[in-house]
Amino acid sequence: MSRLGAVGHKLYTGELSLNFVGRRKLWYLISAVVLLIAIGAVVLRGLNFSIEFRGGVDFQAPVTSGSAQAAIPGVRTAVADTGVLHSAEPVVTSIGSNQVRVETPPLSTDEIAKARTAIAQHLKVSEGQIDYSSIGPTWGAQITDKALLSLGVFLVLVMGVIWLYFREWRMSVSGLVALLHDVAITVGIYALVGFDVTPATIIGVLTILGYSLYDTVVVFDKVRENTRSISSGSRWTYSEAANLAVNQTLVRSINTSIIALLPVAGILFVGAGLLGAGTLKDLSLALFIGIAVGTYSSIFIATPLLCDLKEREPAMRALARRVEQRRAGAAKSAGPTPAGPTAAVGATSTAPNAAGEEPAGGEAPGANGTRQSVPATSRAQGRPVGRPQSTSRSSGRTQPQRKPRSSRRPKGHGR
Repeated sequence: MSRLGAVGHKLYTGELSLNFVGRRKLWYLISAVVLLIAIGAVVLRGLNFSIEFRGGVDFQAPVTSGSAQAAIPGVRTAVADTGVLHSAEPVVTSIGSNQVRVETPPLSTDEIAKARTAIAQHLKVSEGQIDYSSIGPTWGAQITDKALLSLGVFLVLVMGVIWLYFREWRMSVSGLVALLHDVAITVGIYALVGFDVTPATIIGVLTILGYSLYDTVVVFDKVRENTRSISSGSRWTYSEAANLAVNQTLVRSINTSIIALLPVAGILFVGAGLLGAGTLKDLSLALFIGIAVGTYSSIFIATPLLCDLKEREPAMRALARRVEQRRAGAAKSAGPTPAGPTAAVGATSTAPNAAGEEPAGGEAPGANGTRQSVPATSRAQGRPVGRPQSTSRSSGRTQPQRKPRSSRRPKGHGR
């Protein structure tokens, strides 16, 4: 078994446990700080919407000599010198290695012709080789409205599906909060770094919401399995059973996220590094950020928040009191372990370990599930017998002795 597989087995069986739910206040604090930074970036810096949202004119021209990246400064200067943009600056980016893209605010027909001529003269190509499209601001507003409507419908459907599947409104609320957490952080990163928000970005955000929801539902399903009929017992609290579920699905969540991030990172590298700005880069960038944030929220936000909501129920409070009383009684009945060889006298037997015996000087499971020290002795301790020992009747009888083979006389000789 590999090292990761061994760790996963220990997490699944509870031999190794990471206290995600018990430290939920720390995760809440970290998320709150990140959310404040994200909201501050959106308010102070704003989002850099692409031309599809704000409207304008999009020029695309081939580069016949040199690279497209090297031609960007000259094209920007040539368009600005025409005076058609007034005080605005054109946005010039590369598309692959032999094409540039120029984005300007909305222009009139004459202004479009002047800008097109300036680009053609600088790149030494004909005006017919320069493609352009004029996008009105109303089209971008329609895209924004439809994107917000799609997001709202998606969130409502998410709450309904989770409630129907788990029959637990607290899971619906926790899953919804985790999704909003993912959206807010993703949008904040776009505002903080200055990435362009394009229609492909909106598609990517909706896609990562589906991935985050899938990861959260897997953890919730394990929580439901571990907490089934838990209110009638007294072994675990709800938070402890939910924390075990997070540990049991931890390796699976990490493996799934890594497998999903690797191809997305490859697409992002190809889209941004080789092909330049474009739909491929915008989509993969949103996916990369969202998958990472969604994995975090499904582990550190959704389940701890579910435990906070669930522990407020009277039945779960009563369960917590029973668990505490049971453990206190078990610890009191066990008492302190005396030191020295005499501790083994009159001790109760303990469950054997995987090898079949508890090693001397090791640890044995106590009555309350904890490990207690078992003292080692210099020699094995005998056990008392129920009756006195006596010597056998043949103890005083002379015992026959066997002669060596060399001194024996063969039969039939010596007569």
